[in-house]
Amino acid sequence: MSPPESVRDSLSPIVAPATDNASDNAADLLLPVADDDGAPFWEYAARGELRIQACSGCDELRFPPRPCCPHCQSFAAHWQRMSGRGRIWSYVLPHPPLLPAYAARPGYNAIIVELAEAPRIRLVGNLVAAADAPLNSVDPARLRIGAPVKAAFHTMPGGVTVPRWLLERP
Repeated sequence: MSPPESVRDSLSPIVAPATDNASDNAADLLLPVADDDGAPFWEYAARGELRIQACSGCDELRFPPRPCCPHCQSFAAHWQRMSGRGRIWSYVLPHPPLLPAYAARPGYNAIIVELAEAPRIRLVGNLVAAADAPLNSVDPARLRIGAPVKAAFHTMPGGVTVPRWLLERP
């Protein structure tokens, strides 16, 4: 095997396109790819739990998950259950050009949520009207920095469960 041309070539992708042909029109959306460090996050999400990796040495939370604590360098970790509540820290309304599966959903959003009990931890997702609602189910005019949100879980075609976000005050 020849060496990669660059460091980028040697990295595995963070997301991969879904390949199942589910009839719910979401089969071509990008899905997360779990690595060894992040696999527990997705396993807990499949159970409807939002958990964040925490260092067993100093109790600092860390996301994205990784093998070593950046604070104390411990390799011991556990997964701490979070309330699933937070606030919109930032958001974007994507515009063309978009991947074909997303172009079919005009008016969808991508948000960054700052967790209530861990303000340094921020997760990316979508604000939706209900866990199984379409990505464009919330009027973009309702997006506000600082708006309180709570996690809901949605199983995508292919079986991966992802956190989505609902407004606390609909």
